Amino acid sequence: MSGKNQSWVCEFILIGFSSDPTTNSILFIVFLLIYLSSVLGNGLIIMLVCLDTQLHTPMYFFLCTLSLLDMSFVTTTMPQMLVHLLAHSQIISFASCCMQMFVFGALSITECTFFVVMAYDRYVAICYPLRYTVILNWGLCIRLAAGSWICGFFSSLLHTFFTMSLPYCGPNRVNHYFCEGPSVRSLACMDTHVIEMVDLVLSVLLVVTPISLIVASYIRIAIAILKIKSAEGRCKAISTCASHLTVVTFFYAPASYIYMRPNSSYSPDQDKQISLFYSAFTPLLNPVVYSLRNKDIKRAFLKVMGYGRCASGP
Repeated sequence: MSGKNQSWVCEFILIGFSSDPTTNSILFIVFLLIYLSSVLGNGLIIMLVCLDTQLHTPMYFFLCTLSLLDMSFVTTTMPQMLVHLLAHSQIISFASCCMQMFVFGALSITECTFFVVMAYDRYVAICYPLRYTVILNWGLCIRLAAGSWICGFFSSLLHTFFTMSLPYCGPNRVNHYFCEGPSVRSLACMDTHVIEMVDLVLSVLLVVTPISLIVASYIRIAIAILKIKSAEGRCKAISTCASHLTVVTFFYAPASYIYMRPNSSYSPDQDKQISLFYSAFTPLLNPVVYSLRNKDIKRAFLKVMGYGRCASGP
C-alpha cells in the first residue's frame, strides 16, 4: 500500500481470445498445431544446416539463425497461451509479465535488425557473386549476427524498463494473450504521454531504419538484376530474393501497425489478431517459404533421410 492508500498491482490477468470453453478448446487445438509445426519446421532447418557441410555458407548460417530466432520467438508466448486456453485461471505474476515482455521484445527487435543482415547477404550474393565468400567471411557473419542480438536485447531492456516502471495501481486485466507493451501500458494509473513518445521514437528507429536499409539493398539488387542479360539468370536472382521479401512483408507489416502509432489509437481486440501474424504465423511461414523454394534444403533433407545415398548408389 502507498501513502495514498492505493494497492499496487502484483499480478495481471490475461484475457486472451474468448471466455467460452468450447471456443477455447478449438483454439487450443489450432494453436497447438501451429506451435508444433513452427518448432518442428524451424528445428528441421537448424538440423539440416548443422549436419550438411554443403550448407555451411553465409546464406544458410543466417537462415539457421533466423530459424533459431523464430523457435525462441514462438516459444515465448505460445506455451503460456495454450495453458491459459484450458486453465480456469489466466493469471501471470508481475515479474513473469516483465520477463515475457523483455524476451518477446528482444527477439522481435533482433529479428527486425537481422532481416537487414539477410538483405545485405542477398545484396552481396547478387551484386558481387565472385567475391561473396570473401566479403561475407565467417568473422563478419558472426559479428553481424551478434550485433543483431545485442541491439535487440539492449533496445528491449529500455522498452521494458519504461513500460514496467509505470505505476500500476488499478485494473490488472490485460486485454491480450501475452504481456505486450501497449496492452500493459494502457493500464498504468498515470499520464503515459511522455513514455509513449519515447517508445514511439524507439519504435520508429527500430522499424523505419531497418526497412529503409532493406529497401536500399533491394534497389541495388534490382539494378544488378536488370543488367543480367539471360532470362534464366534473372529468374534465378529474383528467386533467391523472393523468400526473404515474403517473410519480411509478413513480419514488418503487422509489427509496424502495432508499434508505430500513438497509444490513443490502441484497439485491443484488433491488436490481438494482428499480433498473431508476426508472433505465430511468421515463424510458421518461414520454414515453409525457405524449404519449398530451396533445392539445397530439399537435397539436404533427402540426404539426411538416406534417400540421397540410395539415389547416388549403383
